[in-house]
Amino acid sequence: MKLSKIKGVLRSCLLVVAAYTLPLYGSLAQNVNPTGKADGAVEDTTAPAPVKKAFAKNTFGGNFIIDNQTVMVPPKNTLEFSIQHRFGIVNNGYQDFYGMFAPANIRLGINYAPINNLQIGIGICKIDMLVDGTVKYALVKQGATGGSPVSVTVFEDMAVSTIKAAGNFVNNSDRVSYFTQLMIARKVTKHFSVQVAGSLSYFNNIAGYVAADGTIQPTMKNSNFSFSALGRYMFTDGFGIIANYDQPLTQNTTNNPHPNVSFGIELSTTGHTFQIFASSCNGIVPQYNNVFNQVDFTKGQFLIGFNITRRWYH
Repeated sequence: MKLSKIKGVLRSCLLVVAAYTLPLYGSLAQNVNPTGKADGAVEDTTAPAPVKKAFAKNTFGGNFIIDNQTVMVPPKNTLEFSIQHRFGIVNNGYQDFYGMFAPANIRLGINYAPINNLQIGIGICKIDMLVDGTVKYALVKQGATGGSPVSVTVFEDMAVSTIKAAGNFVNNSDRVSYFTQLMIARKVTKHFSVQVAGSLSYFNNIAGYVAADGTIQPTMKNSNFSFSALGRYMFTDGFGIIANYDQPLTQNTTNNPHPNVSFGIELSTTGHTFQIFASSCNGIVPQYNNVFNQVDFTKGQFLIGFNITRRWYH
C-alpha cells in the first residue's frame, strides 16, 4: 500500500476516535458552578451542633424571700442548711426589748438537690414541734435570650405536729397538714425580680365547738386558699432590699387570718444568704402562716426576724 494511502487511513481513524472521546472527556470534567462548589460534589448535610439553652441567673438569692419560698432550685448535688428565726412582737417596747426577749419561733432545715430542677428537704419548727418535709420542682426556667419569659416552680410541704395529744388529736392523721404552691417569677432587670404565687393549705384536723343543737361544728375550714407577691431589688451583687405580702382568700366562720406584710434587707454571697426583716407573721411553716396568723399589721404589730442559708456545691 502506498504511503499516502496509509496516512489517509490513520487520519480517518484519529478523527473517529476524537469524535467519540472528546464528548466523554467533557462529561467527566468538573465544571465549577457560581457557588464555588464543583458540580456533582457531595454536600455536607451534617446538622450544626445544638446551641445550649441559657437561663436567667440569680432571679433570687436562694430559697426564701422572708416568709415565702422562691422559684429558685439550686444545681444538682447542692446541700443547704437554713435557720429561720422570728422574735416576739415589738409592741411591748422595752419591757421585753421590743420582742427580742419574748418567746421566739425557730425552724431548722436541711435541703438537698438529688437531680437538676428538684430539691427535697426536712425541717423542725418550735411551734407545735412541727416536723415537715418539702419538695420543690422547677417546671419552667426563664430564658436569658428568648425562651420562656418567666420561671415556674411548684412547692409542696407536709407537716406533722409532734406535741403530746392532750385531747387535741383523736387519730394520728389529725396531726398532719399540707401546703401546695405554684410560683411564677420574672427577673425583670439585672437588679429587680418579682414573683406571684397561689397556694392551698389543708389541715386534716381543725378545732371545733359545740353548737346550740349539740353538734360539733368546725371553727374554720379544712382547705384555705391564699395569694402572695414578693420582690427583690439588688443595689449590688451582694446587697439589696426585699419585700413580701401574703393575702388569705378563704373566709372562715371565726379566726380569719390576717394578711402578712414583710420587708427587709438581704446580704448574699455564692454560698450564703442572710436576710433580716420586719414581718407580721411568726408561723414560719407556710400553711400555719396562711391559716392561723393573728398578728395584725394594721395595729402596728410587727416582729423582727432573720433567715440564714448556707449552701455547699458539689
